[in-house]
Amino acid sequence: MNVRKGAKVWVEDLDLAWVEAEVVDITNKHVIVITSQRKKLSTSSSKVHPRDPEAEHGGVDDMTKLAYLNEPGVLYNLARRYALNDIYTYTGSILIAVNPFTKLPHLYNTYMMEQYKGAPFGELNPHVFAVADASYRAMASEGRSQSILVSGESGAGKTETTKLIMQYLTYVGGRAAGDDRTVEQQVLESNPLLEAFGNARTVRNDNSSRFGKFVEIQFDASGRISGAAIRTYLLERSRVVQITDPERNYHCFYQLCASPKDTEKYKLGPPNTFHYLNQSKTYELEGVSSAEEYIKTRRAMDIVGINFDDQEAIFRTLAAVLHLGNIEFSPGREHDSSTIKDQKSNFHLQTAASLFMCDRKLLVATLCTRSIQTREGTIVKALDCAAAVASRDALAKTVYSRLFDWLVEKINRSVGQDPDSRMQIGVLDIYGFECFKKNSFEQFCINFANEKLQQHFNEHVFKMEQEEYSKEEINWSYIEFIDNQDVLELIEKKPVGIIALLDEACMFPKSTHETFSTKLFQSFGRHQRLEKPKFSQTDFTVSHYAGKVIYQTDSFLDKNRDYVVVEHSNLLSSSKCPFIAGLFPSLPEESSKSSYKFSSVATRFKQQLQALMETLNSTEPHYIRCVKPNSYNRPQKFENPSVLHQLRCGGVLEAVRISLAGYPTRRTYVEFLDRFGLIAPELVDGSPDEQTATGRLLDKLKLENYQLGKNKVFLRAGQIAVLDALRAEVLDNAAKTIQGRYRTFIARRSYLLTRDAAIMLQAYCRGCLARTIYTIKRRAAAAISIQKYARCWLLRRAYLRVRLAVLLIQASIRASIVRQKFLIRKEERAATMIQAQWRMWKAYLAFRLYRNASITFQCARRRVLAKRELRRLKREANEAGALREAKNKLQKNLEDLTWRLKLEKRLRTSVEDTKAAEVTKLQNALCGLQSELDSAKLVSLTERKQNSLLQSQLELLTKEKLTLENKLACSLNCIWMIAGDLQDHCVSIDSLQKTAKTMQQELLKAQKESEAKIHKLQEVEAKYMQLQQNLHSFEEKLSNLEHENQVLRQQALAVSPTSNLTGHSKPLLEKFSDGHLLPHMNQMSLFESPIPSKVVKSITHSLSESRRSKITAERHQGNHEFLLKCITEDLGFTNGKPVAACIIYKSLLHWHAFEAERTTIFDFVIEGINNLLEGGDQAKILPYWLSNASTLLCLLQRNLRSNGYLGTPQRRGLIGRVAHGLKSPLSSSSSLLGGTFSDEGTRHVDARYPAILFKQRLTACLEKIFGLIRDNMKKEINPLLTNCIQAPKATRASSARASKSPGGASQLSLSSHWDSIIKFLDSLLGRLRENHVPSFLVRKLVTQIFLFINIQLFNSLLLRRECCSFSNGEYVKSGLAELERWINDASEDYAGTSWHELKYIRQAVGFLVIHQKRKKSLDEITNELCPALTVQQLYRISTMYWDDKYGTQSVSNEVVASMREIVSKEQNFTSNSFLLDDDLSIPFSAEDLSKAIPAIDPADVELPPFLREIPSFQFLVRHPE
Repeated sequence: MNVRKGAKVWVEDLDLAWVEAEVVDITNKHVIVITSQRKKLSTSSSKVHPRDPEAEHGGVDDMTKLAYLNEPGVLYNLARRYALNDIYTYTGSILIAVNPFTKLPHLYNTYMMEQYKGAPFGELNPHVFAVADASYRAMASEGRSQSILVSGESGAGKTETTKLIMQYLTYVGGRAAGDDRTVEQQVLESNPLLEAFGNARTVRNDNSSRFGKFVEIQFDASGRISGAAIRTYLLERSRVVQITDPERNYHCFYQLCASPKDTEKYKLGPPNTFHYLNQSKTYELEGVSSAEEYIKTRRAMDIVGINFDDQEAIFRTLAAVLHLGNIEFSPGREHDSSTIKDQKSNFHLQTAASLFMCDRKLLVATLCTRSIQTREGTIVKALDCAAAVASRDALAKTVYSRLFDWLVEKINRSVGQDPDSRMQIGVLDIYGFECFKKNSFEQFCINFANEKLQQHFNEHVFKMEQEEYSKEEINWSYIEFIDNQDVLELIEKKPVGIIALLDEACMFPKSTHETFSTKLFQSFGRHQRLEKPKFSQTDFTVSHYAGKVIYQTDSFLDKNRDYVVVEHSNLLSSSKCPFIAGLFPSLPEESSKSSYKFSSVATRFKQQLQALMETLNSTEPHYIRCVKPNSYNRPQKFENPSVLHQLRCGGVLEAVRISLAGYPTRRTYVEFLDRFGLIAPELVDGSPDEQTATGRLLDKLKLENYQLGKNKVFLRAGQIAVLDALRAEVLDNAAKTIQGRYRTFIARRSYLLTRDAAIMLQAYCRGCLARTIYTIKRRAAAAISIQKYARCWLLRRAYLRVRLAVLLIQASIRASIVRQKFLIRKEERAATMIQAQWRMWKAYLAFRLYRNASITFQCARRRVLAKRELRRLKREANEAGALREAKNKLQKNLEDLTWRLKLEKRLRTSVEDTKAAEVTKLQNALCGLQSELDSAKLVSLTERKQNSLLQSQLELLTKEKLTLENKLACSLNCIWMIAGDLQDHCVSIDSLQKTAKTMQQELLKAQKESEAKIHKLQEVEAKYMQLQQNLHSFEEKLSNLEHENQVLRQQALAVSPTSNLTGHSKPLLEKFSDGHLLPHMNQMSLFESPIPSKVVKSITHSLSESRRSKITAERHQGNHEFLLKCITEDLGFTNGKPVAACIIYKSLLHWHAFEAERTTIFDFVIEGINNLLEGGDQAKILPYWLSNASTLLCLLQRNLRSNGYLGTPQRRGLIGRVAHGLKSPLSSSSSLLGGTFSDEGTRHVDARYPAILFKQRLTACLEKIFGLIRDNMKKEINPLLTNCIQAPKATRASSARASKSPGGASQLSLSSHWDSIIKFLDSLLGRLRENHVPSFLVRKLVTQIFLFINIQLFNSLLLRRECCSFSNGEYVKSGLAELERWINDASEDYAGTSWHELKYIRQAVGFLVIHQKRKKSLDEITNELCPALTVQQLYRISTMYWDDKYGTQSVSNEVVASMREIVSKEQNFTSNSFLLDDDLSIPFSAEDLSKAIPAIDPADVELPPFLREIPSFQFLVRHPE
């Protein structure tokens, strides 16, 4: 490789396989590089590979798009994509799948399958669904069977990939027969069974498939799945009898030992007690319970259809194999004979014979002897111990192999095969290339199979290369093809090959592995693919396509020998168990003559492999290579050496070598010019097309190893490095020019800054000098001023001291004179007060004596008068008349009192009843507020306690004040003694009054706070009452709905098929006791007594109404044809009102259909509408009937009541109805229909069960029409959206070239695809307006369409990397601007919130077209730019972004790392997809529709002419008043 200084390269590393490096020096044939870990290395130039420094952050989806198609480029491209959870990558037509070891549900849902259905291969991101779809489309178009080969090492995800392929084929192909279970389900249900009997633990995987599985999905001529079959290949039989540590035997043995029931039944023990299991010390798997797996295996047998007896026979056979392995032999009495060793072996022998249900002695003879057929007769030969052990192991392997084949056959019968199918898609799941520290016979066979598959793979890859070259019309005849035929000839060639030599050695009893190895090296000593290790004489090394593998031949001969013993078949075919006997059918006579026939495992393996290759050669292959990223089975961990080894083993690097032999670098002309056009821009701008410009550019550069195809330019290996070197040179020169200009700019800017700084410094210095001089002058003036004010202050202070002394002396003299005068006046006032008190006391004593005398005289006089009155009353009491009068008065008083008592009791009872109802209502409310009141009471109690404390203190203070005042009043007599103390008490009283005032203020403050809290509590109570009212309204609505449902249920239970025939013959009481009489009687007013006449009137009234409804319904059966004519014909609209809906409603109203208990007219109307929707032009019919159905539903919703069956209708008398009919604006004929009217004149009709059911069915019909219109619109707009998601290539190419030209900043021209969407929306809105569809429904439809546009554009943006580009973002943004303009023109009445529904695609496109992405933080992106998008969606857009116009980069690595961390945390808890889901629900209800549509009067609609002529429809004609 020609490298230059500063080149970016890859160098080898022991730990990471390859690391990034940069060339710093070149010496002869060696280069000195610095790696990304800052290590300096010296290596040969042939050991470095070029690296693309402009490689995209998220990698490329196809390896052929790599600038340098080499081993490290492939490896690190997979690593980049794996870090972004892009686990699928193409290498041409080969899919590489890296196991994520975590759930990615967004990749495998129904939406993803729909996206890949029919999509061209390579158009969408790589996916296993794309390979499955390509195989299905190729089978359907070419009529040829296909095959999908899934390979990889254990744990790489082959089985899961196979499941996904079958899931997709089931989704696309469907099922021809009427089976409830899909083929995928049927095949997957058999997986636990096949895994139990065909999987085992190996060194690298706990659940490794030890057989090849070819699932053949069969299709009929129409492409529908008609059957399936499972073919198994290459079962590892030797594992049954021989395993190595730490591997395990097949899972079924350990599951059987973990079952307590079967352990006791079949005399089993732990796994370590059986020879076939204890050869390895690994008995349990981490995180796997053998007992639970046993239950799953049993359940899988039930699902497959294996009955209980067969299940018991299967596990009996497995137990017999385990017991068979514990039989040991010892030398017998005769020479070269053997016998059962000990009692333990006899026990296992007896148990095995009982489980096989065969004779014990015959089993011993079969194991220890061998019969040889000769001409003279049969010769019985004894076997030595080694031969007996080999016979035992051969029997065990044969039994297990036959059992496995029987299970596969049973599964195929359960799945169901189609023998007439001529087209199949086969999915091959087979073990991959194996290379361990110790490689034995099993690894040799597996690697031989992979060599055969690799040859098939190489041929397919070379064929695909040829097809690519032929498609582009370039010359490819001289390209060499790399093949591995020499390895296959080394292994399988006859008569001299490894397998042939091994079979030859096995035929000789005395041959050993040393003799086999010696002969092998003698035959192939000089073969370039065979080597002899240095430290071993018996091992040999084969150079496979994936690398060299050293094989140990110690057990080659033992594992290859597989004798077909006739005695074994005869023994088990004679078993009394039908299942075991069925596994060994009787042999033909020819084969029975040979008792001991040698059978080579390797030869049989080669034959099965040849049959598999013939099957694959008859099909068109598709390849999927599964890769295991790490050995720890952990997500987001990528081990480079392990992955590189798997890429070699999987043949991916071999495919790269085949590509390198031809033209590995392929670029479209637009991509080539976009990258290398800057080398010669004058050639690019002056060329008419891209192909011509590419040819001129390559001719100017004098490159020879290239060819120009129809759409791409093809370059040989190494040419892209030359172009990159020239491009780097041009960019270096441009960088130097830019640096020179930039340095000039920096120098001049520095000079200008220096000059401005000097000028500024000079100005600053001059200012400092001027400020210093000014400061000195200001200080001098300040000193003079301070001295002046200081002297003034000293003089004034001396004057004030003298003046203060004079005033103090004068004040003291005047005070002494005033005190003397005060004392004289005080003494005079005290004397006067004492005299006044003494005189008052003398007057008070005289008054008290006079008052006591007057009272004594009055009491004596009153006593005399009372005695006189007593004598008079005694005389009157003796008279009888006086007694009677008193008695009568008393009786009258008693009657009055009893009457008043009764009246009060009645009033109390009525009041108590009313109060009881109010109390029950208020009590419920109080119970709800009790908790809140308790908390409020606690607060109020604490405040009350504080208030009571303050009040008690205030009372104590007032009491103290009163006592002090009393004491003061009492002590006025001796005031001359306590005059001094009185002043002190006055002072204390003032202080107490002040404290009382402060306490009163605190009390007022506390009262205000309590009032505020009470006010808040009242507000809470008001809110609670409002919520209670809302709850009450909701309960009323719920009760109405429950009431309506109860009507429907009771009517459905009450109506019987024979009720129409026997209704008139039933007795009156029996007929009206259920639904008519009892509800009326139970719901009578409490104040109305049940008069018999009223009961009879109600019975006759209900009877007449029911009979009248039946008669009217029967009378109008003949009008069905005219009603059908109204439904099928377009009656148009009158003043925006649909005529058909109004006529249907008025007719049903006139015929009393809503009040009829049994009628078929509603079914007739609904069936007529449904039949009309199924046939005819839906573009015209659906909008027309959307308008009619919505209008008819609104009329029913507003005018029907559902209480006509269970509840009592508010019926009026005949006079009342006539009077009301005179007042209503409707005609007199419609006023006698039995309905009621609201205050607005709207007529309410009591609806019966058929009417309620009709309303519900009409609602469902309206929802169906809405859904059909929405689905049709989505189907029409979907192909338009697929064209709008990506800008046309011509537009992008022209814009890219224009952007590189000096004045080429041109905007993208809007394609006609967006114009077609605008036209589609205009036509949709026009059709809806023509049919006068309510604006409410139009708004919902348009909103749903824009929501679908948002989902499709956004999901396509996330699924297709070519859409996440800058130019494509501009293209979509211009289209969204057109949609916004249409929304503004359509007005809010029809568009509604449609612009808001586009928020996801608007924010995503806005993120694509911003230039400074790397400067944006995660908070700015999530909160400002894209608040509606999740971090997972932003992470995918950021990693898929590429700028094809300006070359800008995506967000910074720190932001990507933060996003990745958040996404990984979210995936641990949730499994939400980053894709948007389509909402298929109906976005409105009947109540919403009735509220949104204005009231409609059906009486204003004029009839069409053909209805005016029909006499039976004259009631619909409007007559002038």
